[in-house]
Amino acid sequence: MARLKLEFPEDQYCYSTHLTVRVTDINAANHLGNDSMISMISEARARFLFEFGIGETRADGTGIIVTDLATTYRAEAHARDQLLFEVGVMDFNKYGGDITFRITRPADGSLVAMAKSGFVFFDYRLGKVVEMPTVFSSKFPKVNWLLSN
Repeated sequence: MARLKLEFPEDQYCYSTHLTVRVTDINAANHLGNDSMISMISEARARFLFEFGIGETRADGTGIIVTDLATTYRAEAHARDQLLFEVGVMDFNKYGGDITFRITRPADGSLVAMAKSGFVFFDYRLGKVVEMPTVFSSKFPKVNWLLSN
């Protein structure tokens, strides 16, 4: 089976935040569990959207919905480790794009994980995917657009 490789352009990260690994994030192997990493990625995504003034759900019922998540693990993290989550966006299309993450441990410079979260805009009242609002795409003018629908 082919292994997943995640590599992102250096210049696409536009936000960063720190999160601390909690004791409750540790699994039986005594390191950060993948379920907790997914929760931390979700928290970093929420902070990123908030920083750019983007609500996960707007008053008109339109919101962002995660379509996929890919994560590659490069190093273990342990309780009380401070992790730096660098966040960016790329590969926009008519309906959404990708939010990317580089997770490092600043204390020793280790790359802990890379992740990509696909998203689309969704009208929760109509129950269907809708086009990306201009108010969102205009916040990221340097993002490359995919030609696919």
